[in-house]
Amino acid sequence: MHILIIRFSALGDVAMTVPVISSLAKQYPDLKITVLSRPFARAFLENLAPNVNFIGIDLKVDYKGLRGIKRLYDELMQIKLDLVADFHDVLRTKILRLLFITHGVKTAHINKHKAEKRRLCRRNDKKFVQQPTSFQNYCEVLERLGFPVNLQFKSIFSESDVALPASIDSKLQGERWIGIAPFAAHEGKMYPLLKMEEVVRRLAELSSYRLFLFGGGPEEKKILTSWADKYNRCINVPNILQGLSEELALMSHIDVMVSMDSANMHLASLCDTRVVSIWGATHPFCGFLGWNQSDTDTIQNSDLSCRPCSVFGNKPCFRGDHACMNSISPDDIIQHILQT
Repeated sequence: MHILIIRFSALGDVAMTVPVISSLAKQYPDLKITVLSRPFARAFLENLAPNVNFIGIDLKVDYKGLRGIKRLYDELMQIKLDLVADFHDVLRTKILRLLFITHGVKTAHINKHKAEKRRLCRRNDKKFVQQPTSFQNYCEVLERLGFPVNLQFKSIFSESDVALPASIDSKLQGERWIGIAPFAAHEGKMYPLLKMEEVVRRLAELSSYRLFLFGGGPEEKKILTSWADKYNRCINVPNILQGLSEELALMSHIDVMVSMDSANMHLASLCDTRVVSIWGATHPFCGFLGWNQSDTDTIQNSDLSCRPCSVFGNKPCFRGDHACMNSISPDDIIQHILQT
């Protein structure tokens, strides 16, 4: 039996498939699994299990438009699929599903619970109910295809002692490593940078701490470089590591990652690293808390009746002042790190 699992989208969304796919692979070792995603996912999906094969494609270059989707379908049919699990359910995957169905391939797709999430995030009369997590939603797809999954996942690394990248010095006796990932795709999910710099400055004053600053884009790297230049024991990770694989190896050695509701929360979670996550416009009730992370490690203002105002943090602030993030003080974050 051969199953195709499809999930494109952003890095964090794809990372959340890993505990599910890993559990599926281990519980059904005779099941052949092919995962179709974007090329970046190779770092955490390619070597997940012996019966998992990864295909990374660039939709914007190689498979554009309807012709591109049809060509992708023709190529996928060459690998003789029995089942298709659509973990994404967007227009291109709907078209792929239709093509597979017309040729007798059984398919199932994700229920994103959009209506329930809209009720959770609306301005008035919110229905404040925990939504199924992405992990649960992915499992539900597989169950409908005849493969119920008991989620059992710890880390993408099979070895407990993962080798550090060569450019990172070993941890000193008594030293604590803190990851800081201050960026997010949308303003509603990002802690104000001046306040985050205050967190970095104060932690850097503690001699027992070494700080690792994570970010990706050119502007993000400039900000991280300025912080690393100003404060002791701060390392600008993208300046010294080569790619996502090395970043994941480093994350596995970090004692705690401080992150927004963003991809780095999910990447650190895949490395069995504790994450202190900061939430503003979004909320863990939408179902996107990192794998195996604790509610007690979320920092959020629970007194604001306007929260959450957005599933993904991309909507205009109801109040116009982003009080959800601005009301969180650097002390709130620092004390949480120091007390745990």
